[in-house]
Amino acid sequence: MVSYPDLRMRRLRDLAPIRSLTRETRLSPAEFIYPMFVTHGNGVKDPIEPMPGCYQMSVDLLAEEVGEAAELGVGGVLLFGLPAEKDPLGSEGYDPEGIVQEAVRAIKRDVPGMLVITDVCLCEYTDHGHCGVIDNGHVDNDATLELLARTAVTQVQAGADLVAPSAMMDGQVKAIREALNDQGYTGVPIMGYAAKYSSAFYGPFRVAAGSTPQFGDRRSYQMDPANARMAMREIESDIAEGADIVMVKPALAYLDVIHRARERFDHPLAAYNVSGEYSMVKAAGSQGWIDEKQVTLELLTSIKRAGADIILTYHAKEVARWLGEHS
Repeated sequence: MVSYPDLRMRRLRDLAPIRSLTRETRLSPAEFIYPMFVTHGNGVKDPIEPMPGCYQMSVDLLAEEVGEAAELGVGGVLLFGLPAEKDPLGSEGYDPEGIVQEAVRAIKRDVPGMLVITDVCLCEYTDHGHCGVIDNGHVDNDATLELLARTAVTQVQAGADLVAPSAMMDGQVKAIREALNDQGYTGVPIMGYAAKYSSAFYGPFRVAAGSTPQFGDRRSYQMDPANARMAMREIESDIAEGADIVMVKPALAYLDVIHRARERFDHPLAAYNVSGEYSMVKAAGSQGWIDEKQVTLELLTSIKRAGADIILTYHAKEVARWLGEHS
């Protein structure tokens, strides 16, 4: 085996072109999904205070924002809706005229080439903030499945290209797959939030989506952050139920889980670089404590290096611009 002084690893690091040639992991905007928050009204573009650069946006302004993402080469958008009214069953979530369904139709009309993904959950639409039907103070798993399936069907009828169930109900992928198949949508894929942890990193998102639980928490249905083996079981279960893409959420505190999933499963693997991860970078960058651009690129590269094929990130547009500067 060759060793120093004949082996000099720095030979491949001295020149920028050689570093580029030997780089193992590369980011591409085509692998990014850009999450967006859509609300009722006209001319609405309200800044989300803990998420600088992100907005609650009305449907009439979506075309410009989504069009810009498309021009930058971003692979798709993921829509979250803020309803006009909330109720115990989250009825606007599965209303054919609901806010997300309206947004899907607008994007497909104005930016037809953009991949549109819809979140399938009830937490944004329920007055209690939980992801399903409440019965005696607990989330009723099986009663929730029917509503999730109805939500997915109405979203696909509006034109959604891909649905992403995030409620962490047992059997949600199976219920949605069967409902879509029954309506003739056998070709629409499902991206399952397979290993979604009960994480403290979701705080800024809950401000953005107005989805903070009004009582208790979500630990009875989202995963315990201490468990990795169980994540493999969750992913395996989603695949068995018909998921075409599986996801780990959050990303940065769960790089080991992403890596385990990549080693074990051949399905396309997504990772969600969530709101708290985004907000920490933005906050430190605004204080000058870090080089925001370089830290962002390093963090997203770590997610890709761990094994993610797809990265959901609020950084999508800015990183696409940075990558374009060097292409």
